[in-house]
Amino acid sequence: MARFPRTRHLLAGIAAALALPAMAPAAPVTIETARGEVTFAETPERIVVFDIAALDTIDALGVTPVGVPNPLYLDHLEHLAAEAEPVGTLFEPDFETVAALEPDLIIVAGRSAPQHDALSAIAPVIDMTITGDEALTDQALNRLEAYGALFGRKDMAADLADTLHASLEAARKAAPDDEDMLVVMTNGPKISAYGPGSRFGWLHSDLGMTPTAPDLDTADHGAAISFEFIHETDPDWMLVIDRAAAIGETGASARQTLDNALVAETTAWTEEQIVFLDPVAMYIAAGGVRALGNMLDDIAAAFGK
Repeated sequence: MARFPRTRHLLAGIAAALALPAMAPAAPVTIETARGEVTFAETPERIVVFDIAALDTIDALGVTPVGVPNPLYLDHLEHLAAEAEPVGTLFEPDFETVAALEPDLIIVAGRSAPQHDALSAIAPVIDMTITGDEALTDQALNRLEAYGALFGRKDMAADLADTLHASLEAARKAAPDDEDMLVVMTNGPKISAYGPGSRFGWLHSDLGMTPTAPDLDTADHGAAISFEFIHETDPDWMLVIDRAAAIGETGASARQTLDNALVAETTAWTEEQIVFLDPVAMYIAAGGVRALGNMLDDIAAAFGK
């Protein structure tokens, strides 16, 4: 057996290929994007992606782009560094590299959405932005369904949707009905909070928990708050996002920032009901089918304790 490694590897490769769902035959497919419906005459084969949530979902469907951003942020996407060309950051595309790849589709969303028009000079572009103001899970499922139709992976998309539904339901059931929640983001020593209708408002609407502070400013960067604010509002639960950790900056962690005498007197602290969310999944990849599912599982586990 050891004398025929190439044959063994070839057979393994064939078996792996057969295990994946086949790409659907070319046919007109219409999908919903952030800028309206778009119709494709055939399945795109050379895809460049400029969004981590989109990349997370597309990778889960077994579709490998020819171009991806750098960095990739999520550990389970690191394999793409060896399988696709780096095409710039989420904010700044490398237009020459993108053009050289001759893509037949470019996907932007969120941070890369402002590059939509510039990239359109190279190839067709779709904007698959997901907002977090409410019902993020529904938006993620809609994007998953669109990618499944576009890439001929409807059955796989349906299976992934079932898994995400189960994760959401488990998190909702675990969420305490009679306790409130404050969503907090730290950025080194700075603290902001997010209520319903805000960037992270989906944590309230999808989980169904009562907001500790329902009238917070809904600006993208949240409402700047102090330790005194946390002490006065006295949340039962705190869900915490560490922005600095998400983007790889050094400095005080969320745990260090919140280790404060005033915060220590709150119910959330004394009852050990502070949940430190996966910063990358929450801040960079929210809406990616695996990132979101894993995060909901973590929340359910935390509530279950």
